[in-house]
Amino acid sequence: MMKLLTAFFLIFPTFTLLAQPVVSDDLQAAIVTGGKTPAETAINIGKQFLGKPYVPHTLDINPTEQLVVKVREFDCTTYLETVLALALAYHDGSEKNVRLVSKSRSVNPVQLEQTFRKYLTQLRYRDGRIDGYASRLHYFSDWLRDNERKGLITDVTCELPGSVMVTKPISYMTTLTYKYPQLNDPAIFKQVAQTEAGLSQQPFAFIPKKNIRQAEAQLREGDIVMLTASRPGLDMKHVGLAVRQPNGRIHLLHASSDQGEVVITPYPLVDYVLWHKRLSGIRVARLRAADAQAVARQ
Repeated sequence: MMKLLTAFFLIFPTFTLLAQPVVSDDLQAAIVTGGKTPAETAINIGKQFLGKPYVPHTLDINPTEQLVVKVREFDCTTYLETVLALALAYHDGSEKNVRLVSKSRSVNPVQLEQTFRKYLTQLRYRDGRIDGYASRLHYFSDWLRDNERKGLITDVTCELPGSVMVTKPISYMTTLTYKYPQLNDPAIFKQVAQTEAGLSQQPFAFIPKKNIRQAEAQLREGDIVMLTASRPGLDMKHVGLAVRQPNGRIHLLHASSDQGEVVITPYPLVDYVLWHKRLSGIRVARLRAADAQAVARQ
């Protein structure tokens, strides 16, 4: 099978897809095969980015909201979205994408780019449409809810041992407006405040940090692990992918601000959450199977 990620890197530039392609030796060497499931493919692809630098605020580089793609530097959210969009593109059920990754080596780079961009837009924006700053799914609880409704993922937190139902008032962005210059626009501020109000009223399941050990055995490789914030007004503080290490324990594959790059935590997820005082627990979601995604697209 043609290796998807090699074709991806040969097509995509250093920064955004709007620029001319720039190919370096290390990216040409980043070859990965797909897995049997989207989750397995996500782990295979995600590991190819190990060592890539952590860079925050990469989505706010344009004066107007537009799709930004970076494949050589990430924050935790852009890392996750890039990996998931690649995995979804790999497993896209349409005949045209079967041809993209066939043994014939006849790759349609334009179609591959379009498929990847389509999924990245769906994951990152409400209803899969770019309609200004407020249409971006800034809060991960909003991201989770919207992408579950689109049929791309499933929130499985309530199915795991140790989960509890809670509500939490959300106000981080509108309280700390100095971090978000776009909120100086009253119309955008109002839209974000409305989103916060809706999230504040929505009960959700989460697993408190003291209960994560109970759930660990039922976590799967490729699970989307969202780390909930202990800080008032904020829902989630960090995100990554569950990866099972040779010792059988679940670790976190993520873009780490502490270590400044994409890494796998050297210690299990349970300990990672326990040792970080700013984290209160986790929520867990799974990519839906390719056949379920096909039904959702109809």
